[in-house]
Amino acid sequence: MGRKIKRTLALAAAAAMSAVQFGASGLFNSTAADTASGATSFPFVIEGEDMEGAGDPWTAIYQTQIPGFSGKGFWYLTASPASFEVTVPEDGMYSITVHGAQILNKEGRQQAVKVNGAKYITQAAYSEEWRDYDFGMVRLNKGVNTIEFISEYGYMAVDYVTVSEAEFSDLSIADDTPIDAKATPETKALMKYLKSVYGKNILSGQQEIYGGGHPMTSTIRYDAAANKCVDSDGKEYTFDEADIATADDGSKFVWKCFDEDGQQYNYNQQNRNYTWNDYDYEMKYLKNLTGKLPAIRGFDFGSYCPCYAWDDGVANRMIDWAKNKNGIVTASWHINVPTNKADYTLGEPLDFSKTTYSEKTDFVTANCMVEGTMEYDYFQLCMKNLAAELKKLQDAGVPVIFRPFHEAEGNPSRTEDPIDGSGAWFWWSKEGAEVYNKLWAFLQDTLMNEYGLHNLIYEQNLYAWSEYSAAWYSGDDKVDIVGYDKYNVVYNRHDGKTSGANYDAESRIFYSLYNWVKGHKMVAMPENDSVPSIQNMKVEHANWLYFCPWYDSDQEPFVSGEKYQDADNLKEVYLSDYCLTLDELPKDLYKGGSTDPDPTDPSEPDDVFYGDANCSGEIKMNDAVLIMQAIANNDIYGVGGTDENALTAKGAINADCYEPGSDLTNMDALAVQKYLIGTEKLPVKLK
Repeated sequence: MGRKIKRTLALAAAAAMSAVQFGASGLFNSTAADTASGATSFPFVIEGEDMEGAGDPWTAIYQTQIPGFSGKGFWYLTASPASFEVTVPEDGMYSITVHGAQILNKEGRQQAVKVNGAKYITQAAYSEEWRDYDFGMVRLNKGVNTIEFISEYGYMAVDYVTVSEAEFSDLSIADDTPIDAKATPETKALMKYLKSVYGKNILSGQQEIYGGGHPMTSTIRYDAAANKCVDSDGKEYTFDEADIATADDGSKFVWKCFDEDGQQYNYNQQNRNYTWNDYDYEMKYLKNLTGKLPAIRGFDFGSYCPCYAWDDGVANRMIDWAKNKNGIVTASWHINVPTNKADYTLGEPLDFSKTTYSEKTDFVTANCMVEGTMEYDYFQLCMKNLAAELKKLQDAGVPVIFRPFHEAEGNPSRTEDPIDGSGAWFWWSKEGAEVYNKLWAFLQDTLMNEYGLHNLIYEQNLYAWSEYSAAWYSGDDKVDIVGYDKYNVVYNRHDGKTSGANYDAESRIFYSLYNWVKGHKMVAMPENDSVPSIQNMKVEHANWLYFCPWYDSDQEPFVSGEKYQDADNLKEVYLSDYCLTLDELPKDLYKGGSTDPDPTDPSEPDDVFYGDANCSGEIKMNDAVLIMQAIANNDIYGVGGTDENALTAKGAINADCYEPGSDLTNMDALAVQKYLIGTEKLPVKLK
């Protein structure tokens, strides 16, 4: 071992011992260390009236008294902003809480805070009493930071503001058992694998185009005399004799033909040639750019709408990705309904332009569950078509991360009822959270109990506009994974830029969703434009289960276009140790594969993260400190100790990283320190 490494270890060990010695007496804490370096002491509290620009204290709002304020009064946000500064030693995450009141709008009022010029928005509920408003988690940069409450929406009373170091929740409590008690073995295995990577890595994903996207023209023609499908190079293609048809002019043609790889070519009646859809378009781009393919491939069952149902071959592509490529599949369901019910006859085709999946329809969502209505009969056909495709996957042993009725809430409500669906942009949400949750349960019950489908991992899209957003969650017994669709290139940027890729990791959203589900469900990013940067995800502790950019179109090139994606950032993410790609999935993925340190060792504990003594989701110097504190002061810092940061039972398993199974010793702390400087891998097992 070199002198430099020895010196580094010696300094680290000395720091750890100091922490143990002073920690027991209460003399060692982050505030003391930060104050010594000139940083702000946290939690930091400032009275509203003491902020820069606040003016004279208010004691009433236009004759309305709100008793119980602290200090000399409060600040009432009207036309002018107010701000304050805090200084931090390193880039990190902090929480902002406003003790305030909002008595103007009973439906809630949007409020905004700027952190170093980047705007964050929250929805402040109506309250005639002082209460705490969570303005979420924000990133502060090393040095001086300005926090400013702006008058964009305003009319909120601010008694005082608290800024505190962010507390990162325990991700290990997420469920790894499907909510379907009859889930197939492959579905159970996939859930356990997802849980094994959650909080440690992020899975790469990519959505493919669906329906008739990325059309390509071939030179294939049908030779009626020879009864062959052949292209200009003389290559022959197979077809089903039952597909031979007669055109208006009496000529013969075949509706579809296939090459040796199963690629389908469809007859174009206008040009009398054969076309195909390049569903691998995005995959080819990623392979050329990064040398890798994503672990998860996104699909959609939107082509099976009863109005215009046609088979775009999605089930076969999903089976191929899972069975032949050893990948993971996820699927959304852009199911259309008639824009005007009067235009549609049940079971008959309808022009695509007269259908929609938006909220602009007279289709009554609640009636999907009322027998005897047009909506009920129509939705039964929707579920029948969907179930037929899902059955193909179940028969092939392919589990699906299934994401129906996505982006539930849409925008916040525009009325006094905060969950009435008035901000929704899809028909399944337009009648509010109560109807939405009933529809979710109705679909789930039908697929499980009528069609016998048990290969689904149910993922529900939520937003986090305000505390009311949690009402759209269908419950722990109805949801396996929750997700957020990140589109922040055009709106809600926090990087100070006005265009180009946005690397924001959206940690505020991540932890809001975590709180909505009390940590019981894994949190994913099933749709996005720009992929967050590795640095942002790690600094912000934004531990998304996976990301999945939307597909390219001529209008919106989400994968290859400079507007949404930076090629260098995308490549860096794909090639990082943090991101898992297709080639890094376990070969026994659907038989119980995981990322445990030694998956071949049956004695290895499940979900162990060696070195992470405080269960923060990552390994840092304070893990070594906690191990040594637990050894020196077991009654205080050991399992069951009196300190609030004492080792938990799971933390003790993680801490036992030197010869797992042995007693906790200083060698475990030393192993963590060696890991941090790159000279040791965890766990350490002696030969």
